[in-house]
Amino acid sequence: MSVLQASEPVRPPRSLWRDALHRLFQNKGAAAGGIVFLLIVGAAVAAPRLTPHDPIRLNVSESLDPPGARHWLGTDQFGRDILTRIIYGARVSTAMGFVAVTISVAGGSVLGLLSGYYRGTVDMTIMRLVDVMLAFPGILLALVIIAVLGPNLSSAMIAVGVSGMPVFIRVVRSAVLSVREFQYVEAARVAGCGDLRIIFRHVLPNVLSPVIVLVTLGIPGAIIYGAALSFLGLGIRPPTPDWGAMLSDGRAFMGTAWWLSTFPGLAIVVMVMAINLFGDGLRDALDPRLKL
Repeated sequence: MSVLQASEPVRPPRSLWRDALHRLFQNKGAAAGGIVFLLIVGAAVAAPRLTPHDPIRLNVSESLDPPGARHWLGTDQFGRDILTRIIYGARVSTAMGFVAVTISVAGGSVLGLLSGYYRGTVDMTIMRLVDVMLAFPGILLALVIIAVLGPNLSSAMIAVGVSGMPVFIRVVRSAVLSVREFQYVEAARVAGCGDLRIIFRHVLPNVLSPVIVLVTLGIPGAIIYGAALSFLGLGIRPPTPDWGAMLSDGRAFMGTAWWLSTFPGLAIVVMVMAINLFGDGLRDALDPRLKL
């Protein structure tokens, strides 16, 4: 019996990241969310091949046509195909989510690293700045930034990105406060490594796990904020398709053309739910307490 056991190959233990990916792929909700999100992004990229209609060309003779064989989701007040504009609008919403969160991650991670590593005056200054930013609702802070920069898509991305920084600063700072006390950080100091090398070479890689989870959970919020700004007329300029602007345009026709606002709203809901499902699964996969 011992000979048979000795002849069996010994599997090396999976690394933390491989184990997390294994559990992520086993999560049906996360897999479904990821597939739906990839389908939306793929449709946005391949939009010209998926629909024969022009998203911005006016066709007044077909204005406010209900959903049917020619226009599956109907047309708007200018005769533009709703499905086509939703597919093209996914480009704006996806770009808004990723660019805004990238700004939040870049600024929030740097400030969080500096705050948690140096502590003292640096920590106090950065955290008081965070307190001031958190004193304003996120959408109100975004409106203030847009008022300064001007209403356009780039300003909306910057505004949503800056308004999301405080959460990243706090999460990174709390992770750095524990990581900086580990022995390998002390060993790097004794070896003569400079602060920047220690921060970006030894500390940052060990605080990426909560940041990655926060990114997946922050993208839906950025998409909703971006749609809200476009709904208020402070996002991308017409006639470029955008889900928030489509919702705003459909308000005046809710009683006669319900499809103008219903389908863009459903697109936002499906996109946000898909990313949230994937983010929740990723959070569970990266949680070591759930490791079997």
